[in-house]
Amino acid sequence: MLQVDMRAEKRTAFGKGAMRQLRMREATPAVVYSGGLEPLPLKFATAQLFKDLHFIHGRNAVVNLDVAGDDKGRRHVLVQEIQKDPVSGELLHVDFVEVDLDKPAKFSVPLQYKGTPKGVDLGGDLQVHRTEVQLFGRPLDIPDVIEVDIRALEQGGKGLTYADIAVPAGVEMLSKGGTVCVQVV
Repeated sequence: MLQVDMRAEKRTAFGKGAMRQLRMREATPAVVYSGGLEPLPLKFATAQLFKDLHFIHGRNAVVNLDVAGDDKGRRHVLVQEIQKDPVSGELLHVDFVEVDLDKPAKFSVPLQYKGTPKGVDLGGDLQVHRTEVQLFGRPLDIPDVIEVDIRALEQGGKGLTYADIAVPAGVEMLSKGGTVCVQVV
């Protein structure tokens, strides 16, 4: 899984007016939730946060968060929610959730199909039924994407199922093995 380093500061101001003033100073409010503990309010430099979030968009990524003035030190978090203004697209708020790197969890991983199937070359149509797979494992063992070679698919065949997809060692597939992911008709 991809790892990204980010820096933040603790936030002491709360409320609608304080958040507007924070955004005018080109900072973005955020919160880190950590399983039953008190949420940690943060603020980020908006430009750098936008770059970092754009880099990890659509990918599973562990964020190594360094918070200035935090006793805990480096935190490992996942992006939970990004709130944007619906008209301007301006970044309004980000929620993070803290994860334990040694504790397995459930993740959705995108499937990336590679190659042109034989059946398509012979006039068939490629039908993609699934674009992601559910995996269970430690966060750093989960791949960013699973590449699947579909060049051998023929027209009228049973297609490619989740059972045909190889996953890394230490990772368990939660998706049902008999489910067809892609086929040529």
